[in-house]
Amino acid sequence: MRIEAKLAALGLELPPPVRVPQGVRLPFTPVHIVGDRALISGHGPQDGTGASVGPFGKVGAEVTLDEGYQAARLTAVSMLGSLARALGDLDRIEAWVRVFGMVSSAQDFHQQPAVINGFSDLILELFGDAGAHARSAVGMVALPFNLPVEVEAEVLIRR
Repeated sequence: MRIEAKLAALGLELPPPVRVPQGVRLPFTPVHIVGDRALISGHGPQDGTGASVGPFGKVGAEVTLDEGYQAARLTAVSMLGSLARALGDLDRIEAWVRVFGMVSSAQDFHQQPAVINGFSDLILELFGDAGAHARSAVGMVALPFNLPVEVEAEVLIRR
């Protein structure tokens, strides 16, 4: 439980499973384990109840760069919650393989990598060398539920 102890030392708590809006159906699993890999579906920022948390909207318009960075950081915590439920222990993660970060972007916003740094910085802080990952950070015209950030990833796990 080394990773969870680091989270606690940072004052961060893993959220419960995501609470989807009424009438929304999500016919997939947040974490799909295949052999020694865990493929993690797109996650957004959550609060302590499992609900999506704002600010909502496009980065560069309704959402500032710093708010986008913080949303990406909370997205990492959300993803770690799903991984903890799927794996039983975050210390089973051997390596972060890849991260795909999506930023709902105003038309003239071009700092998507700086936003997704919020995710990467926390993963590197928690996992050290095992947190090093390949990454893309792209702008999108919109994201589900008006989220400013969505991230998917792949990790290598110990069996």
